[in-house]
Amino acid sequence: MQLKKKWLVGIDEAGRGPLAGPVSIGLVVLPAKRARSVFKGLKDSKHLAKKQREEWFLKFKADPEIFYAVTLVGSSIIDRLGISKAVKIGIGRVLKKTSGDFFAGRLKNCSKILLDGSLKAPYGYDQKTIIKGDEKIGVIAAASVAAKVTRDRKMARFAEKFPKYGFEIHKGYGTGLHCRLIKKHGLCPIHRRSFLTKILG
Repeated sequence: MQLKKKWLVGIDEAGRGPLAGPVSIGLVVLPAKRARSVFKGLKDSKHLAKKQREEWFLKFKADPEIFYAVTLVGSSIIDRLGISKAVKIGIGRVLKKTSGDFFAGRLKNCSKILLDGSLKAPYGYDQKTIIKGDEKIGVIAAASVAAKVTRDRKMARFAEKFPKYGFEIHKGYGTGLHCRLIKKHGLCPIHRRSFLTKILG
């Protein structure tokens, strides 16, 4: 891919389907000239072990030419507006985090944004949505890792606050264990009530 833009941006989400917790939107930016080399060997976060995700995440944080940001949109917004709208809000929020000194406000005019699946950036950005982009494009896979690691850490903190639900194990997804614990204990404040109509009967 020949890019004339200075920056390459990847955006992906994690946590669209769980029954509890936030949806996480990750963004990774790096110089376009480094895009082919820096993420060599990186796969979508779903295909990596936890240790591998953590190692890649530390690599992003240590590289002075890589900027990353993550935003979390909570269950109350998901219930009120729906998951698609919540993801859209998250994309807008995470892009606003790029307005600081790192880019001197030039990201919108000097970047190409690549998004996974059906995701779209707000109007006015030079963007491209790529089906299964997290499996094909390194910078999108990197955004997936950032989103997943941040969300998993948040769910581990929720596990300490709501210890009856095993969030540190299933991260809010609709596993058999999680469904049994919901039926036993009822809902806690981070459950997505709009996702639970069948379970609750």
